[in-house]
Amino acid sequence: MKKVVLKDIAQHVGVSTALVSYVLNGQAEEKQVSKENAEKIKLAAIELNYQPNQVAKSLRIRKTHTIGLVVADINYRFSTGITRAIEAEAKRLNFTVIFGSTNENREKFTELTNVLVNRQVDGLILVPGGDSQEQILHLQNSGIPFVLIDRYFPEIDTNYVALDNYKAAYDAVSYLVASGHKRISFINLKTNMFHLQERDRGYLDALKDHHLESHPEWLIHVKGDDLSKEIEPVLKPLLNSANKPDAIFLATDRLAIEALKRLNALGVKVPGDVSVLSFDESDAFDLFYCPVTHGRQPLEEMGEAAVKTLVNLINNQKIKKKLTFQAGFVPGKSCRET
Repeated sequence: MKKVVLKDIAQHVGVSTALVSYVLNGQAEEKQVSKENAEKIKLAAIELNYQPNQVAKSLRIRKTHTIGLVVADINYRFSTGITRAIEAEAKRLNFTVIFGSTNENREKFTELTNVLVNRQVDGLILVPGGDSQEQILHLQNSGIPFVLIDRYFPEIDTNYVALDNYKAAYDAVSYLVASGHKRISFINLKTNMFHLQERDRGYLDALKDHHLESHPEWLIHVKGDDLSKEIEPVLKPLLNSANKPDAIFLATDRLAIEALKRLNALGVKVPGDVSVLSFDESDAFDLFYCPVTHGRQPLEEMGEAAVKTLVNLINNQKIKKKLTFQAGFVPGKSCRET
């Protein structure tokens, strides 16, 4: 037996397919469908034994005024900060936030987004992990409103709110150069994620534009599986080399925390022996013996923009938003003037 689709109901009643879709998805009143037509469509669906497909089942029958939020790792200061900002703006707009953390696991990212969709959230704000392009494309095809935040994939046309990672890294290196540093090392995570690769690019371009040498051994990548064990093996040879750096730039707050701990354990003075600059800020910096120079992401503004963009999408506005924010900078005392 041929499966009944929306077009069949439309032909049976003598209305458009769009009208049928509005009624069966609970949008009849919103789309100003007459009560007479709405009733005819509902009766025809029963008469023809219409069974919605899996995608249609996941579509919202009604607005729930809930937003699903998926972050990469709740232990990051970025994650806690952006979650607070999103919750505050969502509450102001009468939305509730349901959130979960993927711990940078692709399978968990897929699982969480599916769970939230099945909970009939009105839309999603997502911090995608590496290699999650397939799930992003699936969400696009299903028609569920979503906004990416912090991370995005240049090859996929999506709405996103992100930091200008390239410029933030470029400006951080420029600050070190202006302070008199000439041998600058950069420690980043080994990843295929675009936002972290942009930090590499900003670092390298800043060195080039300031006519400084770029030594391959100064650009270091660590896996990030266990930073407490990964940092010391790269710091020791770096600091003991004949051409050791006079400044170390760390790509994330967690990299910076572990590096500071290891430098302290090794008896290396900051900034006396080497300057340290962190791309991100961390509450843990307060425990270090000197204020740490760091970048600052505008979390409140980014969270607010993500919620406003998503609510516009939920309200059926066909918008394209690719919002890029600039990082702030907080000078401390971990970078010496040379």
